[in-house]
Amino acid sequence: MSSLIDALRRNKYYKWLVFFSIAIGTFISVVDHGSVLVALPVMQTHFGSELPAVQWVVTGYLLTISALLLPMGRLGDYLGKNRIYILGLLIFAFASLLASISSELIMVILSKILQGSGSAMIQGNAIAMIVSTFPASERGKALGSHLSVVGTGLITGPALGGLLVDLFGWKSVFIINIPVSLIAVLTAIIIMGLRSNDNIDLKDNPFDWKGSIISTIFLVGILLLFNRVTEYGWGSVPILGGAVFLIGLLLLFIYVETKVASPMLDVKLFTNPIIGLGFLSSWISFFGTGGVRFIMPFYMQKILNLEPLIVGLSMIPPAICMAVLSPLSGYLSDKFGWKSFTIMGLSLSIVACLSLSIWVSDASPLIFLIPMLMLQTAGNGIFNSPNNSSILNEVDKTKFGVMSAMTQLVRNSANVISMSVTTSIIVLSFQMNNLGSNLDNITPEMSGAFMTGLHATFFTLFVVLSIGLIATIFRK
Repeated sequence: MSSLIDALRRNKYYKWLVFFSIAIGTFISVVDHGSVLVALPVMQTHFGSELPAVQWVVTGYLLTISALLLPMGRLGDYLGKNRIYILGLLIFAFASLLASISSELIMVILSKILQGSGSAMIQGNAIAMIVSTFPASERGKALGSHLSVVGTGLITGPALGGLLVDLFGWKSVFIINIPVSLIAVLTAIIIMGLRSNDNIDLKDNPFDWKGSIISTIFLVGILLLFNRVTEYGWGSVPILGGAVFLIGLLLLFIYVETKVASPMLDVKLFTNPIIGLGFLSSWISFFGTGGVRFIMPFYMQKILNLEPLIVGLSMIPPAICMAVLSPLSGYLSDKFGWKSFTIMGLSLSIVACLSLSIWVSDASPLIFLIPMLMLQTAGNGIFNSPNNSSILNEVDKTKFGVMSAMTQLVRNSANVISMSVTTSIIVLSFQMNNLGSNLDNITPEMSGAFMTGLHATFFTLFVVLSIGLIATIFRK
C-alpha cells in the first residue's frame, strides 16, 4: 500500500486526487443534513412526537459539530489530519447505521449527536488537507472548488432526501450514508494513507485540554443562548445571565490560551488584521446569507402562499450561483489577489439586502425575488474562497487544522445566530402589534406585522454586511 501511495504522490495530479477523496466526504456530510431536514415531518408522524422534540435531531447534530470543530481540527494537527478525517468518516457511517435501526426518537437524536462528532472530524480537517496539498498560488482555486462541492450538496440533499423518503421511508436517508462513507474511507486510505508527515510532537507541545474544554462549553452555550432568545426575550434574566456567564467564559479562554505552551487556538494570531478582520468579515458574510436563506422560504409559503415545491425550486438557482462562482472567484484571486474579490462579494450581498429591505412586499413576484437571492448568494460565493485563502496563507502548516476548523466554525455559528436574530425581529414586530409570537399560523391580519419585521430584518442584515465591508476594506 505504501508503494502505491508513494507512486500517487509523485503524480502531477496528486493534489486533485486528494481533493477528490475529500470531496466525497464533504459531499455526503452536506447531503445528509439536507435530506434529514426533508425527513423530519415523516419522523414526527412515525414517532408521534412534538415538533420541538423532533427538531433536536438537527439541533443536536449542529451543536455537536460547532462545539467540536476546533478541538478536532487541532487534534488533526497533532495526530495527522488524514487519520482524524478517516476516523470521522467511520464514526459518521456507524452513527448512520445506529440511526437507521433506532426504534425510539431519543436513539435517533443520540445517533445524530454521535454523527455530529464524526462530521466535526471531517469538516475540521478537510480544508486543512486541501490547503496542505495545494501550493499557496493555487489555494484560492482549491478552496473555491471545495465550496462548489458544498453548493452541489446543498442542491442534491433536499431532492435526494425527498426521493428516498417517498420510495423507502425516513430510515433510507441514513442507510444511504453507510456505503458512500465506506467508499470515502477506502478512497482516502488508498490515496493518502494513514501516515502523516507534519504531525506536532506531543512531548514538546502537549495538547491543550483546558482550552478545548472551555471552548466546547462556550460554543454550546452561545448557540443554545441564541436558540432560546425567541422563547425568553432579549431582556430576560436567563438570557442576560447566560450572556454574562459566556462573556466570563470567553475571557477565561483568552487568558488560558495566552498562558499554555501550545494553545489550541493561538489568539495572538488575531492581532494580524488579515486574520482577525478576515474572520470578522467571513462571519458577517455568512450572517447575512443565513438570515436570508432561513426567512425567505417562510415568507414565500406563509405570505405569498406558494407551494413547497415551488419554494424548493426557487432555492436551486442561488445554490447554483454558489457552486459556479466559488471556484471561479478562487481561481481568479490566485492570479489577481484576494482583496478586490472580497470587496466585490460583500458589495453584491449588500445591494441584495438593501433592495429587499426597500422593495419586498406581500405580492413580490418570483421574477424579482429569485434574482435577489442569486445576487446575495453570488456575493457570498465570490467573497468566501479568496477570504479563506488569504487567512490560511498567513499561518504556519502546524496550525492549518485548527485554523481551517475555525473557518467552518465561523460559517456554522453565523448561520445559527443569524436565524435566531431574524426570528427575534419578526416576533418583536408581532408583539408590538399585540399579535403574540406564534409564527406557525399567520392569518391575513398578521401579514402586515410580518412584512414590517421582514423589512427590518433585511435592513439589519444590510447594516451588518456594511460593517463587514468596512472591515474588509481596512485589511492590509
